Amino acid sequence: MSVVQIVFSPTGGTQKAADMITSEWEKPIEKIDLSDAGTDFSAYTLKEEDMAVIAVPSFGGRVPALAVERLEQIHGGGARCVLVCVYGNRAYEDTLVELEDAAKQSGFRVAAGVAAVAEHSIMHQYAAGRPDEEDRNILRAFAEKIRAKIESGEESEPELPGNRPYKKAGGAGMVPKADHNCNGCGRCAERCPAQAISRENPRVTDSKKCISCMRCVTECPQSARKVNSAMLAAASLALKKACSGRKEAELFL
Repeated sequence: MSVVQIVFSPTGGTQKAADMITSEWEKPIEKIDLSDAGTDFSAYTLKEEDMAVIAVPSFGGRVPALAVERLEQIHGGGARCVLVCVYGNRAYEDTLVELEDAAKQSGFRVAAGVAAVAEHSIMHQYAAGRPDEEDRNILRAFAEKIRAKIESGEESEPELPGNRPYKKAGGAGMVPKADHNCNGCGRCAERCPAQAISRENPRVTDSKKCISCMRCVTECPQSARKVNSAMLAAASLALKKACSGRKEAELFL
C-alpha cells in the first residue's frame, strides 16, 4: 500500500494536520500539491490498494473551488481515502460533504473523514498556534483508528456532516495588496495558487482571480502584502463570538 497526500494548503495549516495523520502510518509518503498551478494533475493515477489523504482548508464553509477543480483531474483508481477539512475555529459547514462528492467523482472510495482546526489564515488571533500538541495527539489517535478500519477490510462509508445543496460560496473577500515595502521580487506571483498576481508587476492583483488564501502574505520576504486593516478589524469583530471558544478535531468512521 502506498500513501499519497493530496493537499491544498496555501499557508501551511492544512499540511500540518495532514502530516500529523500520515506520520502515524510509518510509510513513505508521496505528496501532490493542489496549490501548485503548474502541475498537470491529470498525470496522477492511484491504484486500488493505495491510501490517500485528501486535505483542504474550509473557506467560508466550502472547499476552495480551485482545489475541487484540481482534485477532479486526478484518477483515484478505487483507492481508499481519508477526507480532511481544516478550519479556523469557526465552522466547516458543508466542506466535508463537498469534498466527499469531489473525491468520489475522481474515483476514490471514502473510508473516513476528519475535521481539524488550524490557525485562522487571515485573523491569526483565532486558533493561534494550532494545530498544537494536543491536536497532534488527537490526530494520531484518529490515524490509528482509521488504519485499524482499513486493515480490517471494512468497506462502510462514514456519515459526514453537511448539506446538499451546499451553502452559497462567498466572494474573494479580502484581497491582499502590496505596500511601499514591495521590491518587486515576484515570489508572490510565483507562488500564488490562483495565478492572480501579475508576474510582470507583482503590485497588480486580479481581484476576480484572488481566492483570499493569504499565501502571498505568508510568502512575502519583505512582509509587504497586507489586507485592508479596517476590513480586517470588522471581520475579526464579527467572528469573535464564533471563534473564541476552543473547538476540537472530529473523526467520522
